[in-house]
Amino acid sequence: MTQPTESKVRGWAALAVVAYGAVVVALTMLKAYFVIGLLWRPESQRGRSVEWVPFAQLGDAQTWFGPVFDALGNLAFFVPLGVLLYILLESRAGAVLVVVVTGAAISATVEVLQYALALGHSDVTDLLFNTAGALVGALIARACGPRLHPLWIGLALVTAAVFAVLVVLGPRLGDPAAVVELGTGRSPAR
Repeated sequence: MTQPTESKVRGWAALAVVAYGAVVVALTMLKAYFVIGLLWRPESQRGRSVEWVPFAQLGDAQTWFGPVFDALGNLAFFVPLGVLLYILLESRAGAVLVVVVTGAAISATVEVLQYALALGHSDVTDLLFNTAGALVGALIARACGPRLHPLWIGLALVTAAVFAVLVVLGPRLGDPAAVVELGTGRSPAR
């Protein structure tokens, strides 16, 4: 089996960055406009708040799970982006640093736009963990080398395609009667 040429891999990587970037935009900026099952309520996504203190959620949380899930989710969310950006930039000197700075810039842009457009909660901790995720992704791509680049690209494209299917299926997923509000043990009134 022949290996794909470097230019083909970069072309597919660019497509994967656009596709996965659309997932990032949708899940950070557009949740007020669509729903996947019962994961969130679109009407709850319109708001404007900002948290400037890193890790403040740890002190405010009722349980340890929420802040840990949020932090690890933000980290994992940007790992694919870090992998894909590294594939595109690996021939540059300091590619890992460029990926980290780019990941931080993308995350900062999302946080600022969420605040400016009242599309969610802006949090400096999200910025830190998104940036760390881009770093982890770049380090994974560098450690695994070009041999696995087609795999990473394929996984990102499949992720974007599955996400698109979930958005199309949207509200048909899940049973509203099975939703239980945290703390009350009751189903929310609809």
